[in-house]
Amino acid sequence: MKFKEFSPKQLLALSWWADGSPHRDLDAIICDGAVRSGKTLCMSISFVLWAMYSFDRMQLAICGKTIISIRRNVVSTLVAALKQFGFNCTDQVSRNCITVEFMGRSNRFFLFGGRDEASQSLIQGSTFAGVLLDEVALMPRSFVEQAAARCSVEGSKLWFNCNPEGPDHWFYTEWIKKTSERNALYLHFTMEDNPSLSQRMLARYKRMYSGMFFRRFVLGEWVVADGRVYDFFDENFLCEPPDEKEISEYAISCDYGTANPASFGLWGLNCGKWYRLREFYYDSRRQGSQKTDAEYVNELLRLAGGRKLRAVVVDPSAASFIEALRRKNIPVVKAINDVISGIRLTADLLRSGRLVICKDCHDAIREFSLYRWSEGVNGGRDAPMKTNDHAMDDIRYFASTIVGAEEEELVAMWVER
Repeated sequence: MKFKEFSPKQLLALSWWADGSPHRDLDAIICDGAVRSGKTLCMSISFVLWAMYSFDRMQLAICGKTIISIRRNVVSTLVAALKQFGFNCTDQVSRNCITVEFMGRSNRFFLFGGRDEASQSLIQGSTFAGVLLDEVALMPRSFVEQAAARCSVEGSKLWFNCNPEGPDHWFYTEWIKKTSERNALYLHFTMEDNPSLSQRMLARYKRMYSGMFFRRFVLGEWVVADGRVYDFFDENFLCEPPDEKEISEYAISCDYGTANPASFGLWGLNCGKWYRLREFYYDSRRQGSQKTDAEYVNELLRLAGGRKLRAVVVDPSAASFIEALRRKNIPVVKAINDVISGIRLTADLLRSGRLVICKDCHDAIREFSLYRWSEGVNGGRDAPMKTNDHAMDDIRYFASTIVGAEEEELVAMWVER
């Protein structure tokens, strides 16, 4: 791992706790702002350096939304950097514990996932000398407050970093807007605070986002998610379907509904792009009658048209429909159903051309124009309105479960090389 010269803001995040710093007596640091601004790496390195300077034979915690995400986003690069600095790191994967040793000192760093309200029980009862919470805005308030309460060792500190959410989010109102009351240092990062990003990469990231996502992930603002979810999508993103002789794989994505509409999309892979070739959409309220699972299976087979399917991606809550498909020996995959990250991924894939909507997919096109944000739910986190979202959900399932997995495989292959 090669380090370039750190920016002034990164240096402050690295050294705020050190002797001689005017901030060393503060209890916490909060870093928010743009994606790819270098805050996560600086925060994690600083956290371990502070812990090894301040303590010996103590327990500390590194928290993320899930163990997988914290290992991918923080631990992999952190451990590589620490070893380069001369630290000895032993990762006990089965215990989710990393022991760090340096110059006769040793501390243990436990990994925790704060996925939902029940996650607070995982950390309850522990005692820590410090806690780093990565992407804290994605964690439930109960988990974060439980983690903070576990820091009862004299001299303990709290470390938070995140990308912005809505302005009513509890972390923004209770921590960022009350930094003085919390005795915390607040640093707001932009992409320009990361010297490792070239001007070309800065321009690329600015092209990737629009609307609310541009303001949050590029400008680093805590803004309301009003208006259309895919506000960039228009007729310029539509195309004619490719020649089916050029399609190498097929898949179907499903948003299953009985009282609510059901939406299925047939996808074809051509030259690295997935095309939504055609679709099935059935609104039982509008039609005046509901379909059974067996009838929906027949509609799916009709949409497939005898083509060999790589997978049929289905909302994991549609248990009876999944079972009906499996009885027909149809290759079913339960969809990844993280709404906000799925929307962000879908937007990126549409803008990059990895997902393409064909002109005959009229219901998907209609919903793209109607799918909108709703504020003030889930503890201040925004969410899309639960109307005109059925084709939007099946497209998101496909993006997260099939195309997103392909993207991660490509990254893993690149890293291995």
